[in-house]
Amino acid sequence: MAVQSPEFPPGRDWLNTGGQALRLAELRGKVVLLDFWTYGCVNCLHVIPMLKRFEARFAAELVVIGVHSAKFAQEGRTSNLRKLVLRYGLEHPVVNDADYAIWNRYAIRAWPTLVLIDPAGRIVGQVAGEGNEAALTQAIEQVIAESDHRGELDRTPRIWPPERLAVAGQPLLFPGKVLADAAGGRLFISDSNHHRIVVAGFGGEVQAVIGGGEPGRADGEFQRARFFQPQGLALAGTDMLYVADTENHLIRRVDLAAQQVTTVAGTGRQTWQAAASGPALQTAINSPWDVLYDSGLLYIAMAGQHQIWVYDPQRQVLSEFAGSRREELRDGPRLTAGFNQPSGLALADGALYVADPEASAIRRIDLAAGDAVTTLVGTGLFDFGDRDGSGASALLQHPLGLAVWPATPAFRLLIADTYNSKLKWLDPETRTVTTIPATAGQLDEPGGLSVAAGRVWIADTNHHAIKIYDPDKNVLTELTLHDPGGLLEHKLSNNPGS
Repeated sequence: MAVQSPEFPPGRDWLNTGGQALRLAELRGKVVLLDFWTYGCVNCLHVIPMLKRFEARFAAELVVIGVHSAKFAQEGRTSNLRKLVLRYGLEHPVVNDADYAIWNRYAIRAWPTLVLIDPAGRIVGQVAGEGNEAALTQAIEQVIAESDHRGELDRTPRIWPPERLAVAGQPLLFPGKVLADAAGGRLFISDSNHHRIVVAGFGGEVQAVIGGGEPGRADGEFQRARFFQPQGLALAGTDMLYVADTENHLIRRVDLAAQQVTTVAGTGRQTWQAAASGPALQTAINSPWDVLYDSGLLYIAMAGQHQIWVYDPQRQVLSEFAGSRREELRDGPRLTAGFNQPSGLALADGALYVADPEASAIRRIDLAAGDAVTTLVGTGLFDFGDRDGSGASALLQHPLGLAVWPATPAFRLLIADTYNSKLKWLDPETRTVTTIPATAGQLDEPGGLSVAAGRVWIADTNHHAIKIYDPDKNVLTELTLHDPGGLLEHKLSNNPGS
């Protein structure tokens, strides 16, 4: 016997509805697909392209509703959820289920979970996780056919006003990462939602724009090349830049002297990779979020795979380097240790440091002595907060970025504590975390850090800006981009998440 779908409780914030609170009873006649998600979950983000395909294919029959049941406290605030909705170009209705009322009514147990409801309001079924597009397509087609036969289907369009971006004229849009090149006096900025890389001097003078400003996948000269929400950046020498082309699931190489972009790793398909290695252009990769070049190898934070991988440019081979492929906070030998959506990398003193955001953790891979993985900060997938301290007493909230500060006599790590919107110090020896007061209240979900010329360069993602922190003066300022050549105006996309 079919189960009737529970109604949405009142008093919830809605997005992409013009402020209107929706009721399932008002959607009788439509096939409804509920997407239970949380915005820091990379698996949930992987579902978004599928939802957009469903909305286009079944435009007359289907209504998609995102039910955002937040894992992290930061995600549960409607103002922050709105920024994510804009960032990923969601146009279907989204309800903020921060207190899990809808989650509990539907007995959901995992992100993402999709629940299919027929036009009479009956639950047809549900499925958790990724990779269910074929089965869901078949189920939707079957529900449409059966409901049409019973005369229950209403093909009248249901259209609500989507959220609109208030910063449409900004030179940067949700920049994810930044790389400061001390030797060349250059900044490389992942202008993620303009789908391009901006090159500027330390004073903000725009020198080049790599990518045409529209989402896509294309190699070639700078204006012809296309990226899709690029993130991590790494220099290999003076004129070779590697880019984690995150939503394209590719690694791109930019020849800065020849002004050419080339794909060097990945197939362009987001795939859970079962093989341990393979030819770089024949091996599918999974949401690469950061890259780091050292000693002829490119380390890749493979967020969607919960692993660290390595690209060898000489052999043109991709190989797994660390991570069991299970999402877990587990120390030990690097291929049996567990990571949790690794998204930031830093290298110092023979160790690779990893920002492991879903566990709100900072990890260390000892490259010089046995390749063991150890946890410096973080205690579990659901343990997070905003607390200074040492070891297990310190709490972070979904950190995405790391950098090394070359202080003497010993270095320190800088953490982009993303969901706490702060910058923090970490002493890797004592495991002591301390907040940098100058950044509190001045950042909004910073995603990337880089150090050069005695300053820390910060991708202040939700402020659409690059900020500069001077540790000696303890001052935070904002970089102003100067673009007399109009390079930033070339073919900008009007849809930030298209």
